[in-house]
Amino acid sequence: MSAVLTLALDASTYTGSVALLDGERMISEREVAMRGEKEERLMPAVESIMAEAGVRPSELGRVACGGGPGSFTSLRIAAAIGKGIAAGRGIPLYSVSSLLLLVAGSVSALTPGRYLAVMDALRGDAYVAGYEYREPSNGDGRRVEFLEMAPLALVERGNVSALADSLGARSIGPGEKIAALPRASGFARLTTLLGGSAPVDLALWEPDYGRLAEAQVRWEREHGKPLRR
Repeated sequence: MSAVLTLALDASTYTGSVALLDGERMISEREVAMRGEKEERLMPAVESIMAEAGVRPSELGRVACGGGPGSFTSLRIAAAIGKGIAAGRGIPLYSVSSLLLLVAGSVSALTPGRYLAVMDALRGDAYVAGYEYREPSNGDGRRVEFLEMAPLALVERGNVSALADSLGARSIGPGEKIAALPRASGFARLTTLLGGSAPVDLALWEPDYGRLAEAQVRWEREHGKPLRR
């Protein structure tokens, strides 16, 4: 294959996705439920799309993983799979915000403009980040740009619409005006970004969960001190 072969994953919501990419071309993609199932389904999806494409793990050039925020358990599953494959094959692992994947994975249904990516943070809050989606002047729809207008923030759900209006943006995400989920295939639109960034340190990297897990919050409240890792 002519370009870098990438295995991409995202599991920031209760729907996880995996994609096999040849540079900017998507070879295969699959979505699986991350909640309410009797067994873990993300790794079987990885095995399935690679088998269907006739791709061996030794052919992968890199792994790309949505870095959150989002569902604590689901993010950890995707991160563990991504880090395990990257470490086992000796290839780099890259990560971008899952909020960016919300926009990048929906490009085919969007027009250039400003978007506020929104995901449920529970407890009446939402994770948000603002991006401007641009197409280059040469008309190559694949090599698009995503400029961050507003960094990741945790806001009250009731303030999302006002924030979008203040940015001149349309909200996108589960249950938003533009309904969408983060998709691993969005990494196909981010090859330039990945090429200009450094891979994560496999020994230190973990997803940005956005906030503490509920179990940790309860433990710290009961014990009156922070939980050491």
